[in-house]
Amino acid sequence: MLGNPFKQFELWFQQAFDAKLVEPNAMSLATVSPKGQPSIRTVLLKEYDEGGFIFFTNYESTKARQITENAKVALLFPWLALERQLIIQGRAEKVSAARSLKYFLSRPRGSQLGAWVSQQSGTIGSRAVLEGKLQILKDKFASGQIPLPGFWGGFRVVPHKLEFWQGRANRLHDRLSYDLEETGEWTISRKSP
Repeated sequence: MLGNPFKQFELWFQQAFDAKLVEPNAMSLATVSPKGQPSIRTVLLKEYDEGGFIFFTNYESTKARQITENAKVALLFPWLALERQLIIQGRAEKVSAARSLKYFLSRPRGSQLGAWVSQQSGTIGSRAVLEGKLQILKDKFASGQIPLPGFWGGFRVVPHKLEFWQGRANRLHDRLSYDLEETGEWTISRKSP
């Protein structure tokens, strides 16, 4: 294992892509409600660097509201075909509007419209409601650039712990934990499987 958890992530992430896994950037995001009820869903990693792991969403969604109330989150990359998983614990923070706009503009036009259409996590009467709103927005934005919705953008998960799990024979798996110390240095420890 490499001494830097982000370099180790980059290595495993590239190997997941090279193995042609379905959605290697899919990660489960766990949040907690104000009443302490955990919630988990799959989101897509869109950017990463040594500052953290970025995904984009509707800021009015359940996940975003829970993050606003409690920024402590966990991520899980389940690369099961490689007998690997990566668990990340940290805090989530909004990225800048400029960064959200840059990513938004890189999305296909249909995905841009979809961000405007969906009141994520809200109740709707039927699929026809979505399709009707989509047509209205297609007409509204028929010519020109689609603007970034004010209710849509990115979150960066800033980690304090990353655990790399590699399956091994006889269930004697490798579990290596990178923990961020107050000094800003990462310590590595091996955990019993």
